[in-house]
Order: sequence, then structure tokens, then C-alpha cells
Amino acid sequence: MKHIVLTGGGTAGHVTPNIAMIPRLNELGYKISYIGSYDGIEKKLIEELDIPYYGISSGKLRRYFDVKNFTDPFKVMKGLFEAKKLMKQLKPDVVFSKGGFVTVPVVVAASRKKIPTFIHESDMTPGLANKLSIPFATKVCCNFPETVSHLPADKAVLTGTPIRQELLTGNPEKALEFTGFTPDKPVILVIGGSLGAVAVNDAVRAILPELLKEFQVIHLCGKDKLDESLKNTQGYVQYEYIKKELADLFALSSIVVSRAGANAICELSALNKPNLLIPLSARASRGDQILNARSFERLGYSKVLEEEEITNDILLDAIHDLYENRETYITAMSSSKHKDSIEQIVQLFEEAVNK
Repeated sequence: MKHIVLTGGGTAGHVTPNIAMIPRLNELGYKISYIGSYDGIEKKLIEELDIPYYGISSGKLRRYFDVKNFTDPFKVMKGLFEAKKLMKQLKPDVVFSKGGFVTVPVVVAASRKKIPTFIHESDMTPGLANKLSIPFATKVCCNFPETVSHLPADKAVLTGTPIRQELLTGNPEKALEFTGFTPDKPVILVIGGSLGAVAVNDAVRAILPELLKEFQVIHLCGKDKLDESLKNTQGYVQYEYIKKELADLFALSSIVVSRAGANAICELSALNKPNLLIPLSARASRGDQILNARSFERLGYSKVLEEEEITNDILLDAIHDLYENRETYITAMSSSKHKDSIEQIVQLFEEAVNK
């Protein structure tokens, strides 16, 4: 039986593409194991799927001064020792890494054992963990055409990002029942990310009275970010987090306002949902969301507003403009060549295994 080790952790974004691959890997008869950190978010998400999970020590490599910079290298060394031991024990035919610092020891250990190893980079420029892993990888799958120039020419493969297939099967009728909305008014879905985005939440709530004149609003605002004063507002519902009903909510929505994390925007593109992206500011991140958003804007998939330029009027105008021109965005997204990322990536595994 073909055996694959999946690895990735630290944030949900480093795990969900791995989860998206699992049904297809099962169909093709792969035995699947997962390596993550001892107690990262990935542990809970993977164990829920009854997939064997192996934790290793994980340190973070920082570009800035921190006392932990003196202790974390030892955690990384321990992780490498544990990863080598696991490679020997599990004997996988192939390894797929979705990024995050826990994956570096796994990729290095697999390479030392001459196991074909594939990395996936969702953002436009590789993060530090993937930069460290690239020399040890067989191929590097990427999401944006611009990323190819940042990668070794013999390793780069433009695949897009694996999308959870269940998102494509939403039912708008179920969403109407779930939200209590009426079918005769268009719906905006606002997504602030799993932890919520205070700037996005505040900006949308500030223009809510105006928005509700023409739209109904579903607001996924993040953990502990509910606004109790808006609880019984007609045409507005808010949820900290949605899992099971997300596909239905997407199906009901005419347009989406979202942060610009790579997985989130690839899901919007796969669903052909016209979207307004408000990327995390460069002050609060390495600026990857801004690059992601601008790439999708150039492709005609998205409208982009940066956090610093938002005023009530600018946000309202942007939402109205997006809604009025939604067909233009749908047409652009429909022509994307990267709808079948899972198949493209799995094909790489099959070729490596069959060699």
C-alpha cells in the first residue's frame, strides 16, 4: 500500500489544504499519517478525522530578537531527531508539507532518507519555514504565477491551492433557513478569519445601517468578537465561527468581504464569488496578504481596499461597485486554470511513487 506523510501546522491555513487532499488520497488507496507539533491546532483538526497523528518538538525561527531565540534551536534539533526516527518507523513513499515551522525537520529528515518530498507555498513569496525547506524538496507547488520567479526553476510547479470539495456543494435554501433571511434581498458574507479581524468587523458594523437598506449581512466575526447590541438586528446575523454550514452560507451570498489569507481567497476563486479583500496591514504582518490581494486584483478576481484607506464612504462605494459589476468578476474567476489543484498535486505524488 502507498503511504504518504502529510505535515503542516501552526495555523489552520497550514492544515486545511492537507485536509482537502485526504478524500482523494483515500480514493487512490494511500495510507495516510500526519506529523505536526505536540499540541498545535493541527492535532485537534487531524485527530477528528481518525488519521494517525505523530507530534514532534517544534521551535519558531524569528527574524527579530526574542529570548526564545536561544532555546528554540534546541527544540528544532530535537524535532529533527524525532522526525528522522519517524521516517525510519513509518517508511512513507512520499511526504507532502504545507508549511509552518514544524515541517522543516520533517522535510529535512525525509530528504536524508531520499523520500520524494513536495512542499506547497500558498502565499506569493515563500515564508521562512518554506525557504529553509526548499533546498530539501523534490518539487515546490505554488499558488500564484508571480511565485514561480522566487523558486528554483527546476522545482517550481504552479498548481493553485487544494480546496475543500464540500465547499462547492452548498445549498442556499438551507442557508435561508439557518439565517432566517428572506430570499428577495441579496446577501453579503463578511469573513474576518478564524480569529476575527477587528478592523474589518468595526468597518462593516459602522456602515451597517446603510448596508441593510439594500443587503442582508452574514458576519463571521471571530472568537469573542460578537456585538451584543446588534443581536436582534433585522437582516444581520453574526457568528463567531461556522464549520458545517459554511458551504450553504457561501452558496447564498452574492458577494464576500474578506481578509486576504491565501487559502481564503483561493476558496472564493474556486466558488466564483465576487469579493472585496481587506488584507492584513504590513504593520501587523510580513505583508503577504497585500501581495496575495494585489495578485488577485490583477487577475480580475478581486477588488482590494487596504485597511489604512477605509472610511465609511469608501467602503460603501466599494461594496456597491463590487455588487454592480459582480458578473465581470465571476467571468474572470471562471476562466482560472487552477480549479483542479488536488488532481495536479496528487499526480506529482503518483509519478514519484511509481518511479
